[in-house]
Amino acid sequence: TSAAAAAAVLERRESRRQAEKAAQLQRMGLNTAIAISIHNFPEGLATFVATLVDPSVGATLAIAIGVHNIPEGLCVALPIYYATDSRLKGFLFALISGISEPIGALIGWLVIRSTGDDMSQLVYGILFGLVAGMMIMICVLELLPTAYSYDPTDKYVTHSIGAGMAVMAASLCLFMV
Repeated sequence: TSAAAAAAVLERRESRRQAEKAAQLQRMGLNTAIAISIHNFPEGLATFVATLVDPSVGATLAIAIGVHNIPEGLCVALPIYYATDSRLKGFLFALISGISEPIGALIGWLVIRSTGDDMSQLVYGILFGLVAGMMIMICVLELLPTAYSYDPTDKYVTHSIGAGMAVMAASLCLFMV
């Protein structure tokens, strides 16, 4: 009957719409995983080098990075989960995006190991400079534009930046005591 045919057409359209939405969510999850992997690499390097220079600064940095890795993991896992209906896939993509942090630390260790047992101040300066440059570029090119795209009237972003700076300053002060 014509009613059954119309229902079938509507069902196919809805199915196609859901498939497109799932594909869009999966693309977003994959793009986020790639961006966070790139973002996490210098964090691992920074934590490793900071720990070598001053273990209390390294511990503070590791705690701060660990706390902010929770929402990063959710930003990767949730779109993948909703696109695939698989908790395992969401978890694995979040895990893979986070694994670049220890890889960054490993590369830092390899650089330091190649310089010998006594690492020079020059190598520390170069590593900290590289990490600072990477993190600043990630903030300027990735984090801030994304934040402002979700808050185009800047109702919250600038205040959130200030709050984030205050949290980091307070955590650094706590470890100085």
